Amino acid sequence: MRVLITGHKGYIGTAIVPLFLSAGHDVSGLDSGIFEDCIFGGEIVQIPEIPKDLRDVERADLKGFDAVVHLAALCNDPLSDLRPELTFEINHAASLRFARLAKEAGVKRFLISSSCSIYGAAGENLVNESAPFNPVTVYGQSKVMLDTDVSKLADDSFSPTYLRNATAYGVSPRLRLDLVLNNLVASAYTTGRIFLKSDGTPWRPIVHIQDIGRAFLAALAAPRKLVHNESFNIGQNDENYQIRELAELVAHTVPGCRIEYAPDAGPDTRCYRVDFGKVRQMLPGFRPAWNAKKGARELFDAFRQYDLPAEDVEGPRFKRVAHVKRMIENGQLDPQLRVTSRRATAGMMVN
Repeated sequence: MRVLITGHKGYIGTAIVPLFLSAGHDVSGLDSGIFEDCIFGGEIVQIPEIPKDLRDVERADLKGFDAVVHLAALCNDPLSDLRPELTFEINHAASLRFARLAKEAGVKRFLISSSCSIYGAAGENLVNESAPFNPVTVYGQSKVMLDTDVSKLADDSFSPTYLRNATAYGVSPRLRLDLVLNNLVASAYTTGRIFLKSDGTPWRPIVHIQDIGRAFLAALAAPRKLVHNESFNIGQNDENYQIRELAELVAHTVPGCRIEYAPDAGPDTRCYRVDFGKVRQMLPGFRPAWNAKKGARELFDAFRQYDLPAEDVEGPRFKRVAHVKRMIENGQLDPQLRVTSRRATAGMMVN
C-alpha cells in the first residue's frame, strides 16, 4: 500500500518506518519538525515527507494514499498539561479534521495511535476494550474524544482502526526518557540510582516501540471486516507490571545500582492493568518480539554504546516537555506551538 505516517520523525515514527519499508509498503511521512535535534544514535531512514503542522494539512496532501498511520499528537501527560487547550486543539480537533480530509481524499484505511491511558484509574482488575473510559489526564481525555468522534466517520469507504498502545519503551534514533522503563534504565546507568517518585504500586502495561509497529502492520494487513471501526489494546497480558517490579528488573539489569523512593512518594492515580486477548485472537499476524527484560537490556547496551550523559536524563534533549519549553524560550516555537525557526525542529507531536 501507499502509506502516510504522521509524526514519522519522532520516537515511534523513526523506529517503525523501516518496518513498513521492509514489509513492502510505499511510505511517506508528515511532520512539522519539533524534535529534529533530539537525536540519540542509529540511522534515521529518510523517506518522502510533507513538512507541515498537522493543523495546516490540506486535502491535496492526502491524495493518492491508501492508508494513514496517525501517530502525531502532543505525546504525554507533562507535555499535554503544558497547554491543555492546545492538547485538545491538536490531539482532538486537528486530528479529527485530518481524518475528515483523509476520507474526502479517498484514503480507505485510517489507523490511529491511541493509548491504554484512556482507562486511567481502572485499578487492579484487567480491563479490555469494552471497559468504560476513565482518563485522569488531559492526554487521555483527548484520545477518548478523538476515537469517539472518528468512529462516526466510519462507512463503506472509510475504515478507521484504533490501536490503544500500552506505555512505550525501547531504543529509537529519537529517544525519549520521559517513559517509565526508558527513564529507570537511564537513571540507573548514569547515576547508579533508580529513583521512584511514586510508591511503586501502580500498575502499568508496557510495549516495545517495534511491537507497536508490528501491530500497525498486522492491522493494515488484516481483512477489513476484522478491523473496521474496531479498537485493539496493544501489548501482552504478561507485560503488565507494577512500577516497583520494573525497578527491580532494572536493578538486576544494570550492575551496581540501587532503588530509592522519593520522601513524599505516594500512589499514582494512573493505575491500570490491561487485557490484550482481543488483538491476539483477531490479529494473529501480530506477534510481539519483546518483553521488559529484553528491552531493559537493549536500553542498557545502547546507553553504554553511545555513552549517555547524566545531564540528558532529566534535561531537555530527551524529555519532550522540557525540549518544547526550551524551544519556546529560544523563539523557535510560538505560544501556539507553531514552528518559527526551521532549524533545530522536527518530529512535531509524536507518540
